[in-house]
Amino acid sequence: MSKPISKNKIKLFAGSRIYQLRQREHLTQADLAQILEISPSYMNQIERDHRTIPHHLLQKLCEHFTLSPAWFNNTHETHTLQAVRETMADPVFKNTTPFAFVKMADAVRNNPELCEAFLTLYKAYTLEREISDKRQNPSPPIEPYDIVGNWVQQHGNYFHTLDEAAERFYEKLNLDESTLTLALMTHIQKQHNLTIVFDPTLEEHGLIWRVEHQKRRILLPLNRPPESLLFHLAQIIGQMDYNRLITTILRSEGPKENNAKTLARIYLNNYFAGALLLPYKRFLKVAEHTRYDIDCIRRHFGVSFEQVCHRLSTMQRPRLEGIPFYFLKVDIAGNILKSFSANRFSKARFGGPCPLWNVFRAFATPGQIQVQISQTTDHATYLNIARTVSREGLTYASKPRQVAIVLGCSIADSHKTVYASGLNLKDHHLVVPIGPGCRACERDQCSHRSFPASGRILDMRNDTRGVIPYQSTLSKKNTNFS
Repeated sequence: MSKPISKNKIKLFAGSRIYQLRQREHLTQADLAQILEISPSYMNQIERDHRTIPHHLLQKLCEHFTLSPAWFNNTHETHTLQAVRETMADPVFKNTTPFAFVKMADAVRNNPELCEAFLTLYKAYTLEREISDKRQNPSPPIEPYDIVGNWVQQHGNYFHTLDEAAERFYEKLNLDESTLTLALMTHIQKQHNLTIVFDPTLEEHGLIWRVEHQKRRILLPLNRPPESLLFHLAQIIGQMDYNRLITTILRSEGPKENNAKTLARIYLNNYFAGALLLPYKRFLKVAEHTRYDIDCIRRHFGVSFEQVCHRLSTMQRPRLEGIPFYFLKVDIAGNILKSFSANRFSKARFGGPCPLWNVFRAFATPGQIQVQISQTTDHATYLNIARTVSREGLTYASKPRQVAIVLGCSIADSHKTVYASGLNLKDHHLVVPIGPGCRACERDQCSHRSFPASGRILDMRNDTRGVIPYQSTLSKKNTNFS
């Protein structure tokens, strides 16, 4: 039985999620209307986002289909709104009226296709501007990464058929008499007649593994950690045994642009590898038993800290949902290397992440977990866990990349984790306000602000001086827009 849902907290448009639910359960609008005991016309209005879902209907949906209320949150709408806000922070829109900034949420809700077209146009504009500025040495297009990122986000970072295929493969392995590493090696050798050879020079050529079909062998690096070797073996199995399934997914619902399609294939192959090493039901059971203690989970499965965090961000199987986490990987310069989210959190698109985020504090304490309660500008509060995951250098001359990851969940789910132990989750003084980057952040009084928010009017007062040397408003005359 689902927990009662607060009337005051639930007010959402979830037409797209209800449509997905109907498709999954093979129901018509009339069928679902009958289950909810409402008229088909009312059901149609809810699915078309002409009306929000009343709390009693949301409760009935959760109980009937064994879902959590979080499943119906339209995270795609939230991420689109964040993208529009940050796009509008570009100085090119400096003459836009303040009224437009206030009405962005309505635009995203009522005209999602138009907003997506606007974002696509802006991406094309920024790419052309970048190439124009660097005619002699143009940077490679980055748009395919955005396309794949948006595609993964639309799927909630969960691919059901691929996830189940990896789980079935794991369950067929005979692990009573062998370790997982040996079992995967044995499968490759027997199923594909390939010999595994460890090559100490492989990494010198910038490779982590190579299949040499003519010589009937696979080259693997010699000095990689055991968890990395496991992942490489799982990648190879995914590429050789499940290439047809990945191709089917890409053809039916994948990106259409060629470069994006290639990147999406790499992503799905990595997704399969993670799902193989950490099979869904077994992983969820251990995660819940340990209260999502990442160190306990990684020791249980013999994998890395990062692999566990990445898998936690994918646990959205219908009727078996784990906590919805977001996952980001950041280097010491603030570049976002990976970004996946199963909740409302949306990464900064321009200007770099907020310096108040605990992912940057993690670089000062390598290998130690930093816990933080934060609140974003859309008033969502998260519990964040951050830690560095850098590799040690193999030689004195090597320069390993310094990176850190942050895993975050809604404060409403934080009590299920070991990381909330000892924290007073109701103490607002513990909450750290973080923003999407200064250009789009609305917090004018932040002492960490680097420059003014776009779309604001600056007021340089001679008789006062605040935390920052200027004040800004949406409008000098009137900031109350309906």
